Amino acid sequence: MTEANTLPPDEAPQKLKYYQKGTFTVGNRLVSEDERAVQASQDRSNALTSGHRACQGCGEALGARYAIDAAMRATGADLIAVNATGCLEVFTTPYPETSWQLPWLHSLFGNAAAVATGVAAAMRVKKKNTRVVAQGGDGGTTDIGFQCLSGMFERNDDVLYICYDNEGYMNTGVQRSSATPPTARTATTPAMGPEPGNVFGTGKFVPKIAVAHNIPYVATATVADLHDLEHKVIKAMSIHGARYIQISVPCPLGWGAASCDTIKLARLAVECGLYPIFEAEHGRVTHARKIRRQVPVREYLKLQKRFAHLFRDGVDDPRILHLQAICDAHIAEYGLLSEDDELSGVPNGA
Repeated sequence: MTEANTLPPDEAPQKLKYYQKGTFTVGNRLVSEDERAVQASQDRSNALTSGHRACQGCGEALGARYAIDAAMRATGADLIAVNATGCLEVFTTPYPETSWQLPWLHSLFGNAAAVATGVAAAMRVKKKNTRVVAQGGDGGTTDIGFQCLSGMFERNDDVLYICYDNEGYMNTGVQRSSATPPTARTATTPAMGPEPGNVFGTGKFVPKIAVAHNIPYVATATVADLHDLEHKVIKAMSIHGARYIQISVPCPLGWGAASCDTIKLARLAVECGLYPIFEAEHGRVTHARKIRRQVPVREYLKLQKRFAHLFRDGVDDPRILHLQAICDAHIAEYGLLSEDDELSGVPNGA
């Protein structure tokens, strides 16, 4: 007879199903404290508290709270955040108010990495152990702030830079950024002409560029996988030197999606292979998150009005197959499927 059978019924261990405690669960108190997400804890810092003016279903608001709360726990709340201009800065700090509950600095659109480097240097001169996080959207990171970011990487400054990737300049009118996917409609890539939407062959994936800088830690994450996101932020805060985490944060307004589908879209982006989730240390990829249930990319696209022109008159645009090829390339590059999954993969984006 096992130990479980000898215990009184109210003390016997209970096996929990995956949906009760898995990575899709934001908070659960059915497991031991050391297995709970930071967001499930009553002593979480609520670094980004209520009262901000984000849109309903804003993925960036979720990502920022999850990431900064995790960083606050990892540092014992001894943390300073530097924020680039963008959606996150605008909706959290309408003068003279703020929703931040930690020391927080607003920088220009393009110099958050440089300002954070200066703050870290000041803490070092003062002989303080205060850690520094810089954060911004993809516009202020992959485009306008890229020079300062690359300099921070090259110097190996002791800063964690977090990019909240909503794939466009959402604060200024939904213009294209270098993180906007091909075929997506934006204010500057309208759904017009023979190939409507953003063109193929442009843009850049900054996590790979960060890996090429040979910095101590690089990771991608998603608001659809809270445990993984928190784990990566906490791990990053245990390391000194330059670190970079890019988080997929869907934007219902800019993407033309239902506000209730934010987490679903973030999950589908991963499960179709369009947004690979991985970790790298000192220039080498060390771990990639396997796709749990592979889906064709069209299942992700059809929930967003920015891709509506790909499904006109009930006929799929041939470029959907090109997007599927990008997903398949990511799956192959990062080994996102097990051998069994590869044998029964999604054929031709069907």
